[in-house]
Amino acid sequence: MLVVVLGGLSLSFAQEIPKITIGWTPPDITGVFKTATDFFNMAAEDAKKHGIEVEVITRAPAAHTAFADQIAILEDFIQRRVDVIAISPIEVEVVKPALREAKEAGIPVIVVNLLEPIEGVDVDCYIGFDNTVAGTISAYAVIDYFGGPGVLGEGEKVEVSPETFLDLAFWENLYTPEVIENLKDKIKARGAIIEGIAGGFFSTARLRGFHAVVDQFPGIEIVTTLPADWNREKAIKVTEDILSANPKGTLDFIWAASNEMGLGAMLTCERMERTEVKVFTNDGTPESVQRIREGRLIAETWHGFPEWGWYGTKYAVMLALGLKDQVPQFVDIRPRTEWQGNADMFYPNPKLEPIDWEAIKKAYLEK
Repeated sequence: MLVVVLGGLSLSFAQEIPKITIGWTPPDITGVFKTATDFFNMAAEDAKKHGIEVEVITRAPAAHTAFADQIAILEDFIQRRVDVIAISPIEVEVVKPALREAKEAGIPVIVVNLLEPIEGVDVDCYIGFDNTVAGTISAYAVIDYFGGPGVLGEGEKVEVSPETFLDLAFWENLYTPEVIENLKDKIKARGAIIEGIAGGFFSTARLRGFHAVVDQFPGIEIVTTLPADWNREKAIKVTEDILSANPKGTLDFIWAASNEMGLGAMLTCERMERTEVKVFTNDGTPESVQRIREGRLIAETWHGFPEWGWYGTKYAVMLALGLKDQVPQFVDIRPRTEWQGNADMFYPNPKLEPIDWEAIKKAYLEK
């Protein structure tokens, strides 16, 4: 705030809020990442209503395996001198040099889809979830469906309100070591896994979490694990191969480590008249939540795509305005189970905390 004194009169001139440009690069702009992008833009529109001009430039690689594309996008953002870069990395190791380059150029970096710190990169804010925890929660949903306690299947029913977060704490309180020991010989099912990019960071972490639970149950047999590169069309082909290799009566479930792959698996099971094979997945979009309402998907682990975009824009604006000390370094989405009993919590109106843009403007003008 500039104050000028003229003849005993104080005149105040409000400092202008500069226009803010966010460079946002997801791995693609379909499915889950379209949802995140929509909420980046919704938050930008919300900011404009309060006098903060925000532009979100969205650019994505051609595919989840087009690593060079995402690096080129980051380099372009650096050349444009965007105010903040927000990224959901295709793979962590691949983008490290470009993120370091952005920081050297003085551009703040927000990473979504991740809570695990990236070694060697000074990231200003992580908005996401622990991928290992996400896989763990999916595994508990499978165990629940095939006879364990919980909200699915025919096992012991636990009464919960729709607002209850079926997060890691909920499942671990339910499945104590004693409960697991008593269930070991009772839970039986044969299943297949569709993973993302074989050997990749995100796929490996989700597999690790899933196996940490199901491997405690000798009656759960995983017949195969096949990659589909986070892609629906590839998952359709992979599911065809899985079902062909496992005829009716020999396969109980498929866990797909992402939403797009899970929807591909669901559609293939229906087309091949194999609806006895139950599909579980991860992520959460309007499409998949609707399929859960319809009973076509059993359960899904929520990864918070609306939160990525909504809070991504909020914290990008704050970083661009020099309010880094008020931006949390980690925003934990807390992965949790979506099922028919709580689907309305997620879509069509996900519960998001309103952004106090006036407070952000005040903090900027007073600094």
